[in-house]
Amino acid sequence: MRLFLLLFVLSAIAQFFLPWWSITPVCLAAAFVARPHGGWAFLAGFAGVGLGWLILAAWWNVENDGLLAHRVAQLLPLGGNSWALVVLTAVLGGLVGGLAALAGAWLRQAVTPAEAVVDTDTTTEKVLLR
Repeated sequence: MRLFLLLFVLSAIAQFFLPWWSITPVCLAAAFVARPHGGWAFLAGFAGVGLGWLILAAWWNVENDGLLAHRVAQLLPLGGNSWALVVLTAVLGGLVGGLAALAGAWLRQAVTPAEAVVDTDTTTEKVLLR
């Protein structure tokens, strides 16, 4: 939940001043620092960025009565449905954020040395790597 809120706020701020792809290094760095597991990192990135893009795209769609989104949706196989374009925008932004956060979590796992755990339940000691 903390990573979700962090990504939601940081990506919204970054999007305000920088291009759309600026969410990638933001999500990667936030997931690297926060140390989540892979699945949680992807979900936090997908939800944080996707929700941000959904809110912004819906706002723009309502503000101009869906005129621009309707025209763009006619170019795509969406049947001119402006709200389908809003949802598609949110899903694409969520995928970018989720994959970037997943990459950050995996990068953290790659550079962190493995911890050795000694299993004392068996008669012979085994060193298990996480």
